[in-house]
Amino acid sequence: MDNNELSMPTKYDPQSIEKGRYDWWLEGKFFEAKDDAEKQPYTIVIPPPNVTGKLHLGHAWDTTLQDILTRMKRMQGYDVLWLPGMDHAGIATQAKVEEKLRSEGKSRYDLGREKFVEETWKWKEEYASHIRQQWSKLGLGLDYSRERFTLDEGLSKAVREVFVSLYNKGLIYRGEYIINWDPSTKTALSDIEVIYKDVQGAFYHMRYPLADGSGHIEIATTRPETMLGDTAVAVHPEDDRYKHLIGKTVRLPITGREIPIVADDYVEMDFGSGAVKITPAHDPNDFEIGNRHNLERILVMNEDGTMNSKAGKYQGMDRFECRKQIVKDLQEEEVLFKIEEHMHSVGHSERSGAVVEPYLSTQWFVKMQPLADEAIDLQNKEDKVNFVPERFEKTYLRWMENIRDWCISRQLWWGHRIPAWYHKETGEVYVAHEAPEDIENWEQDKDVLDTWFSSALWPFSTMGWPDTDSSDFKRYYPTAALVTGYDIIFFWVSRMIFQGIEFTGQRPFQDVLIHGLVRDSQGRKMSKSLGNGVDPMDVIDQYGADSLRYFLSTGSSPGQDLRFSMEKVEATWNFANKIWNASRFALMNMDGLKYEEIDLSGEKSVADKWILTRLNETIETVTRLSDRYEFGEVGRVLYNFIWDDFCDWYIEMAKLPLNGEDEAAKKTTRSILAYVLDNTMRLLHPFMPFITEEIWQNLPHSGESITVAEWPTVKDEYTDNQAANEMKLLVEIIRSVRNSRAEVNTPMSKKIKMMVKAKDQEVLSTLENNRAYIERFCNPEELVLALEVETPDKAMTAVVTGAEIILPLEGLINIEEEVARLQKEWDKLNKEVERVQKKLSNEGFIKKAPEKVIEEEKAKEKDYSEKRAAVEARIKELKGE
Repeated sequence: MDNNELSMPTKYDPQSIEKGRYDWWLEGKFFEAKDDAEKQPYTIVIPPPNVTGKLHLGHAWDTTLQDILTRMKRMQGYDVLWLPGMDHAGIATQAKVEEKLRSEGKSRYDLGREKFVEETWKWKEEYASHIRQQWSKLGLGLDYSRERFTLDEGLSKAVREVFVSLYNKGLIYRGEYIINWDPSTKTALSDIEVIYKDVQGAFYHMRYPLADGSGHIEIATTRPETMLGDTAVAVHPEDDRYKHLIGKTVRLPITGREIPIVADDYVEMDFGSGAVKITPAHDPNDFEIGNRHNLERILVMNEDGTMNSKAGKYQGMDRFECRKQIVKDLQEEEVLFKIEEHMHSVGHSERSGAVVEPYLSTQWFVKMQPLADEAIDLQNKEDKVNFVPERFEKTYLRWMENIRDWCISRQLWWGHRIPAWYHKETGEVYVAHEAPEDIENWEQDKDVLDTWFSSALWPFSTMGWPDTDSSDFKRYYPTAALVTGYDIIFFWVSRMIFQGIEFTGQRPFQDVLIHGLVRDSQGRKMSKSLGNGVDPMDVIDQYGADSLRYFLSTGSSPGQDLRFSMEKVEATWNFANKIWNASRFALMNMDGLKYEEIDLSGEKSVADKWILTRLNETIETVTRLSDRYEFGEVGRVLYNFIWDDFCDWYIEMAKLPLNGEDEAAKKTTRSILAYVLDNTMRLLHPFMPFITEEIWQNLPHSGESITVAEWPTVKDEYTDNQAANEMKLLVEIIRSVRNSRAEVNTPMSKKIKMMVKAKDQEVLSTLENNRAYIERFCNPEELVLALEVETPDKAMTAVVTGAEIILPLEGLINIEEEVARLQKEWDKLNKEVERVQKKLSNEGFIKKAPEKVIEEEKAKEKDYSEKRAAVEARIKELKGE
């Protein structure tokens, strides 16, 4: 290590440090799971990003948290598998490819299914390589040898196995139901792909004439265009206003068709007129009523949202155009007598933004109740899924308890084709892994499966399942943790849990770490319309990956949203720069120290003993908080230790022996610098992998890479609480003198007389033994350390734990101002004394608090009381009382 300073540039430049490092890690295969039987496995599967575009800040946050966990566990000696992969993202990817084709003046129908799917695979390859580049820029320690894609052959096999198995158990069925239909992408949507927005609409009040001419019945609707598909009017069986009409018929306006008046408990007597139109093909509740009364289902719309032949003269019109025209016609017929403005919640497609149409369609469904019951039961067992924070378990259970059957078919070309075939003549349905042998007589279902159907299998399908003998499945499943945002608990987390239980008999992951959403600095959601989105790659180009990662991972507590701020990323860059400069200083003073020459057995100064004690405390706290996923707190602890303790205090104090003549002291100081810096880089490594690897490679070290270096552990022999207390006193004295100088504008370069009055012999001995530090950092012209000190009239005083500092500043202070300052100090200390005394006189606190906490509070009371008494005495002295 003779020329350490030469291999570390003078300036911290993240771009040059990060360049080439990731490829070096990959070449060293440091991120590959080793299948080492002597080590305990630790697995995370990446939430697979969609191959539709670039990774956003949410992805950067999500994957950074996973990288922190896997890097830490790897260093702790686990056999870590962090499995990468991507999602084919059915609707989203198909929409992107169709958009691209439209810009070329083509549609998917011009290409045909096979060619269109080929085009989509090309898109996937292009965007998958973008995503991998972004992963590398973020420094993610992924095992690419096991990378998966939700449409690869292995996963397709798993999807077919699950579909066929659930079908054979009667848990997948095909039926005609009202589903959420997106007329823009012409596909079914599941309930959670529908976003509800409040829209200004209207209630249209109409009178349907009774067929016998004896009067009419009033109904109201928000969707008059669907009346063309009405097949009944329903009233409550107990409603006295309508009892005599049950069984009669009304004549449907415009069409002239006669439809019955039926009685059904679903109708609310006190809402509106108490009579409702029933359109079984266009409303989910009407569909159920239709089933109960054996009503015809008349679909009046096409898949693209235009009216069909059943709509008569309105055929071919867009549904909203039809609404305007039908309202006009009904007004002319004097059927429509009132339009009442009304704000109502309208479903919109999450993908296309189109207004969702409740639509009668034949689809495939998963019968959810039995699967949900198993998942709910699991949460009462010891091996349940642990949600972090815990409150999200309630969110998850609430959804599971109110679950509806899941519509899994999608009218798309990109995705897992449904493994069902229909006989061309008999219509018989054949469901199996492979096509029937006499394939010429059969036609495969044209639909594909909902993207979430394959994503739900991700934790085990990526491990080789359904081959339960697969070595990866046996070793790395179930996984340790899943890291994801609260916005996809329903979409994804819940589905992985019930499929995991159903097909592997185990929870798919032990913990689910839930984070929030990244918002802008004003707390708004990032969106194209607001133009407030931030590309994480741009942030990396400016400040480096380490700064972005550290900000994202430490900027909020579990489950909370994160406000993005470029100023905070810049502050993190300053932190990295501080680490760089401190490390450079340490390395320049190593004097060729080799790893095997590091020796901490020599005589240590109070600063040496203190920094080793603080390092032990930091190791313990960082490890404990990381295991609880409290990375915001970990960041605070690391920042305080590195910036304050190590850089601002220890390095400054280390300069004394390093610049002195005592060779033994120099050697010990170098060893401690090397040891503390090495351990600090290891603690910081999961958060800031690039800068820590660079510094560590320059340090005296053993091993190839910090990625596989051992995680630091507490070495009890280096904890010295007495030295820590002595150092605390020295720091208090130095800070106090600096503050006093600042108050009277006396720079550190100006020598001043200084007296320290110790409260007892023990404190005095500490001060005498560390006189060199006080002289170096307080710059006194004359330093008096004693048990008794004669205080001059004109002086600044400060009280610290165990001592009083007196700075005679003849001609530099105003006595009145000094008394006023001391009075403020007295008020502050008095408040603290009262607060602690109140706590200690609280019976509830004394009963519940641990003995250690009570002792700490008593020590505080003594300390504050002593300081208050010393300040009080000084005030009296200055006033001449």
